[in-house]
Amino acid sequence: MNMLEVKVEGLALDMTTNSPVVILAAEGVDKVLPIWIGHAEAWGIAMELSGIKSARPMTYDLIRNIIESLNANLDRVEITELREQTFFARLLISNKDQKYEIDARPSDSIALALKSKAGIFVNEQLFQLKEGEPGHSPNMATDPETLRERLRKINPEDFGKYPL
Repeated sequence: MNMLEVKVEGLALDMTTNSPVVILAAEGVDKVLPIWIGHAEAWGIAMELSGIKSARPMTYDLIRNIIESLNANLDRVEITELREQTFFARLLISNKDQKYEIDARPSDSIALALKSKAGIFVNEQLFQLKEGEPGHSPNMATDPETLRERLRKINPEDFGKYPL
């Protein structure tokens, strides 16, 4: 499985489902990968992208703190496959000479990677989804320029109002 390192291009709101979408982009690939996520996960990602700190540890802060307290390191996260319209991911954690692969949701993995400054990698095949295939949304363009324009129009309040 060939993995491509990606960056979070941004967050958008799918107006047809009222669901947040995280947009991942890989260097040198002319498509982006949209992944529909929950509002709470979008909020965690948005906070990290915006540099907003909460007064108390949020879930992703807690997980990062636990990993660090165990003298372990989140090496990277990988979004590996799409099965039955569900994306799968894993956390790759190391502690001395021990390596761990932990099954996780992509949204949680992305938020934790951003908190931990770990790399985010995506199976290259996921960028090849074609119209009509599971995981491809006809309502969400996958070319970077269309998505950039959509992201410029997003109001941060579209993700809901959560106290910090």
